[in-house]
Amino acid sequence: MRYLCLLLGTGAAVAGLIAGCQKSSEGTAVRAEAPIATSATASPAEVPGVKETLRESIPPNAFLCFPKPGAGRATPATIADAAAPRVTISLPDGWTSKPGTGDVALNLQGPEGMSGTVSIVRTTLDPAAAFDKYADDLAKKAALSVINVRPAEFCGYSSQKLFGNLSGPPEGPVDFADRITHIWTNTDDYVVAIHLQAPPRAAGFENAKNVLMQDFAVVLP
Repeated sequence: MRYLCLLLGTGAAVAGLIAGCQKSSEGTAVRAEAPIATSATASPAEVPGVKETLRESIPPNAFLCFPKPGAGRATPATIADAAAPRVTISLPDGWTSKPGTGDVALNLQGPEGMSGTVSIVRTTLDPAAAFDKYADDLAKKAALSVINVRPAEFCGYSSQKLFGNLSGPPEGPVDFADRITHIWTNTDDYVVAIHLQAPPRAAGFENAKNVLMQDFAVVLP
């Protein structure tokens, strides 16, 4: 397993920071440029998109995030877990969605071979560690991965946008984009992940990415 990851930030703590790492199948990391603090050593302010989680008591069925309407169709995504957050994402025109099973709230299908999922997964990890694990799991899906990370916090939630490409088995090369958000629901923490993938250079990929990666509405149980 080898992957190249780039960390790009826009906040004061990460302004101007561009760094990369290469990871071998044995798990030994070799820094390509300047070293970067990881979730094991970094404070929330040093990790792009990570904010301190405020564990305040929240009334049932509270609308905690209701972004301005944007492109696409409002599409609800829920799982059977009664303690999980309920979210409403934006689905690009020409796409369809079907309920998933387990942690997968929705399976998404688009034109030009594009597809995606919305997952809502309970976690015991803090935002920095949960995001690090998500990126690692994504990189393990291919022999060579390029993963870019940008901060995307919204409505007080820790959130990141990932994008890049995965090459090699089992699916062959794909371009991808992910929106991952860490949400506390009074009792548990969850990672909501919107994943998009497409054949390389698919004509509609950028538009689909712009729509799917928008901020989304959140209702807590």
